[in-house]
Amino acid sequence: MAKRKPPNDSARGEVLVAILNDKKDFAILREKGWYRIPTDSAPKRWPPQWLAFYQTKIFGEEAYSVRYYGRVRSISMVRRRDLFPNELPNPKSDRQYYKIQLESLRTLNEPIASPRWRRIAFIPTTWPKFRRARQINDLFDESPLEDILWDEFKRLGIAAERQFAVPVGEQFYRLDFAIFCNNGNIDVETDGDSYHIGVEEATKDRLRENNLTTAGWQTLRFNGNELREKMAEYCVPKITGAINRFGGLQDDAEERPRVFYSVSGQSVQQLSLFETESEYGDD
Repeated sequence: MAKRKPPNDSARGEVLVAILNDKKDFAILREKGWYRIPTDSAPKRWPPQWLAFYQTKIFGEEAYSVRYYGRVRSISMVRRRDLFPNELPNPKSDRQYYKIQLESLRTLNEPIASPRWRRIAFIPTTWPKFRRARQINDLFDESPLEDILWDEFKRLGIAAERQFAVPVGEQFYRLDFAIFCNNGNIDVETDGDSYHIGVEEATKDRLRENNLTTAGWQTLRFNGNELREKMAEYCVPKITGAINRFGGLQDDAEERPRVFYSVSGQSVQQLSLFETESEYGDD
């Protein structure tokens, strides 16, 4: 039985965003208040104190968003045959699951939407991030360096996607940040202070970057010192320069490609056709 404790700023993974891609599972959640996760695929940050649900395209108008959540009452380990006693015996009958019982199913006042379709399994996050989130990208809690860069992207209006899975052939690569442009895409990686490359790691990174390049992606890497101390003079110009070279941000293609220029050493977005000068304040 999992123990609960009140949410706090230091508890990473206290909220787990899980996928909801079956209407039958949603019916169980609403009527019986439980959700299941295979024990062999549960996330590393375990157990959660809260569970929230990302709905897929099967849910129509509610698709690609988090609307429902609940506080965990208990967690038990059960076999599938015990979860679904009326199900005919099958190869999954002995599979073991975590049965997560919620106190109640709650609804957010405003859903946490995903700007674009994406593959999601689990997103472990904190209670403060969950309560403040306005979009899926606000939920991710991978590293402080990613948070620093994400805050800068939001300030600049760069519509990046965090922890984005990109298929290349039969392989998926998970990018720290994916930026979609009109004539190519950008993979931005944040390398932590303890990041050291050996021969094997260097070979994997080279293969990864070569495969992404052939699929139309340019990779930019920044370390902790660069992100903390050289954001304005180094990181941002490299990223906005790449956006400009790739024809501007893709999201604005129907209006005018959004590119960046420098004013007094600061990166500023070119106005789109439907924006006015008054929308750009000094603060």
